Amino acid sequence: MIDTAAQQIIDAGRWIDAQGWCPATGGNFSVRLGAENALITASGCHKGYLSAEQLLQVDLAGQPQASLLKPSAETLLHTCLYQLSDQVGAVLHTHSVASTVLSRLETHEWLDISGYEMQKSLSGNHTHDASIRIAILDNAQDMQALADELSQRWQHEPLAWGFLVRGHGLYTWGHDMSEARRHLEGLEFLFACELEMRRLGANV
Repeated sequence: MIDTAAQQIIDAGRWIDAQGWCPATGGNFSVRLGAENALITASGCHKGYLSAEQLLQVDLAGQPQASLLKPSAETLLHTCLYQLSDQVGAVLHTHSVASTVLSRLETHEWLDISGYEMQKSLSGNHTHDASIRIAILDNAQDMQALADELSQRWQHEPLAWGFLVRGHGLYTWGHDMSEARRHLEGLEFLFACELEMRRLGANV
């Protein structure tokens, strides 16, 4: 299971890097291994050139399990998602231009999107007529505080597909890595469309 999860993370990293969604050493990816732990990328690794040696197991408190590798501080947001829902099986955190800029342009706590056929790429959506909501959290260097805010928002209204951190990037997830990748690609397309609509001054 660990070998399969490791390869899924490595393959996702190469694909995401090819899209330009994780420049430098930004971002982190993880896969749930069971009820109590997950496999995640170590801190400071370029995501386009990952190897199995750059992945480590953490418990759901974000603590490394028998590894000398250093987990990213953002590990806490991954493990928070795994604790909030047992339906979250993989998490991808990226830093695309579209998600980062759009999260700054939108000043409210939610980004509302409607009218796009690509909304059907998100699980549970079957029409362009519905409106989807993506939560936006204010950025913070205190990851525990950010995880606490995520948990509070989730308890008030469970989130779907992903959320934005203002000026930072996107966290998205799925039941497994395949669904997480589909949600990531769909959301990135929708964000790029919304950003272009705002650039053109359209009434959105």
